[in-house]
This record gives sequence, structure tokens and C-alpha cells, in this order.
Amino acid sequence: MSDAIQTGSAPKPVGIYPHARRVDKLLFLSGIGPRDPATNAIVGNEYFADGRVRHYDIVAQARAVFANVRAVLEASGARWEDLVDVTVYLTDMSRDFKAYNAVWAEHFPDTATAPCRTTLGITALPTPIAIELKCIAVVKE
Repeated sequence: MSDAIQTGSAPKPVGIYPHARRVDKLLFLSGIGPRDPATNAIVGNEYFADGRVRHYDIVAQARAVFANVRAVLEASGARWEDLVDVTVYLTDMSRDFKAYNAVWAEHFPDTATAPCRTTLGITALPTPIAIELKCIAVVKE
């Protein structure tokens, strides 16, 4: 049996799914992007008048994603330190990996305690975001 978690402190999911689902001690977070929980605006995006993205700030988006992951973890009774595996999706690996990696290092300065990580370059995400994280945590009793 599993428990679905929804929280108002993270942006609403863009589809019909929970922020996370807990199964025993494992916590599986749905893909989390860089939207502002209060306004639902995508952090770091600048738009042309017709709505197309003119520019995005990967550092701002990465920091927003980490904040949103932290909010879901806390709403689930987990802590930042409980993360064990993170899959990162970047829409422009060659442009954004170095900057993203620097933000990662701010949040996980010690490789001995950092979660495992896989970073994938993909062509698009469901909304005009440049980064999304998929996380697994082990919740301590």
C-alpha cells in the first residue's frame, strides 16, 4: 500500500498525479520543475510578446527546482539528507550542465553524503522549462 502526498508549498503538478508517493520507507517524487508555488510562473524565463521563450536562466531554474524538491520532501516527512537518487533532465546539456553542476555542488558539497545522480539531455519537457528532477528518498523513522 502507498500514500499519496500533495502540498500547497510546492507548485501544483502539471497533470493528474501526486507530488510524491510513499511506499514503506521509500518516497518517490514526481518530476519537479522550476515553477513558483505562489504564482505558477516558470522561474527564470523571459518571453517574447507571442509567448515563446526568449531566454531562460538555468541557475535560477535549478535553484527553484531544489526549493520545490525540498518543499515536497518536508511535506512528506522527509529531509534533504534523505535523498538517495536523483535523475536530472536538462533540455540543453551542452549549454546548461556546467552551471547546473555548480548549483548541485552548493546543495551537495560532500560526495560522501550526496545522493546518486544521473543527468540526461533531452529535447523537451512538457512545459517550457529547461530542467526537471525526479527523486527518490528513504524516509527515516
